[in-house]
Amino acid sequence: MTAQILVVEDTFINMKLVCMLLEKAGYRVLRADNAKDGIALAQRHLPDLILMDIQLPDMDGLEATRLLKEADATRHIKVVALTAFAMKGDEEKMIAAGCDGYIAKPIQYKNFLGEVEKTLSMNLQKEERHDHT
Repeated sequence: MTAQILVVEDTFINMKLVCMLLEKAGYRVLRADNAKDGIALAQRHLPDLILMDIQLPDMDGLEATRLLKEADATRHIKVVALTAFAMKGDEEKMIAAGCDGYIAKPIQYKNFLGEVEKTLSMNLQKEERHDHT
């Protein structure tokens, strides 16, 4: 089964690049250009992974991640922050908000797809452990 990935990104060119890379790699992609729509799509579709921009117009990505991780229906979804602002201390803030990792922008496509695959494989390993119990 093909993994479904929700991309929450408000910059058109970044959204276009990320979605193109994901679709070429064979993933099904959902798109939202603000946190509110992203949360609604996550609740409706329960994607395998969310790539969450941190700087969003309505609510920052860390707050949106906190809300998703607090809700029973969406807390299991892996969230990877997309950020151009990875300064000292930011990684701790992202992890504290519930992010499972982060990818720095501008995106290096090989690193980007590697991080996506690594995060998705963590999901599969967890599901396999649940199947054997």
